[in-house]
Amino acid sequence: MPYLATITVIWALSFNLIGAVLAGRVDADFAVLTRVVLAGAVFLPFLRWRAVAPPLRLGLIVVGAMQFGITYLCLYRAFRFLTVPEVLLFTIFTPLYITLIDDLLSRRFNPRALLAALVAVIGAAIVRYDALTGDYLAGFLLLQLANLTFAAGQIGYKHLLRRYPSPLPQHASFGYFFIGALAVALPSWLLFGNPAKLPTTELQWATLAFLGLVSTALGYFWWNKGACMVDAGRLGAMNNMHIPVGIAISLAIGHPEGDIGRMLLGGAVIASSLLLAPKKNPA
Repeated sequence: MPYLATITVIWALSFNLIGAVLAGRVDADFAVLTRVVLAGAVFLPFLRWRAVAPPLRLGLIVVGAMQFGITYLCLYRAFRFLTVPEVLLFTIFTPLYITLIDDLLSRRFNPRALLAALVAVIGAAIVRYDALTGDYLAGFLLLQLANLTFAAGQIGYKHLLRRYPSPLPQHASFGYFFIGALAVALPSWLLFGNPAKLPTTELQWATLAFLGLVSTALGYFWWNKGACMVDAGRLGAMNNMHIPVGIAISLAIGHPEGDIGRMLLGGAVIASSLLLAPKKNPA
């Protein structure tokens, strides 16, 4: 839980930075590519190329392509169809996907984990529900694909390490995760990127550096490491904690568009879902 809690705060801060500094100013595909390249540069020096078993190597590439590459490809494009509140609202379904995918791969059904995920969804909806616009189906479907690949990547990493145990520390193989992400981010930039919208200020470059080195490199490593230490119910609940934390950070830095009462109530509901989750990480 400490890994997940720490990265929740970092990612909540990242959402605010993206909205304040990058959104609408810097090409989204370039931003994603920059994050992948910087994060990969952190882990590639530690990568034990030949020591990683081929099945684990391939699995990490696939997980990286899904959890970061496809997820962000869909997420950024959803903003073309949805308002920011709608994007936040439609990301709340990730806990449900996490518990369902985990049960599918484990060939079991854990009603308590599913209940915890449902409560986390309700809590997030309390925080971020706003009236929907009429034309949102395309954005909704893009976000559900993003939610699905993000959930599948988290659970996939957890099951991958369980199925192919390695004597190597996790950081010695995690570089393959970003190779997979690069396999999606680079073609996306080449096909859809807008060279006219590259960063132009020191603040934009500094934000990209923070997002790449901290939010992406440290963030995804610690998040996936933490995901291996908790059950699907707690992991699902933590996937929605960034919403009240993000609003709290927004309020703290002087953007009072959040409803404090809804934030406290929704955050309390999400926190209660952690108590409903199974007490042990099922094998």
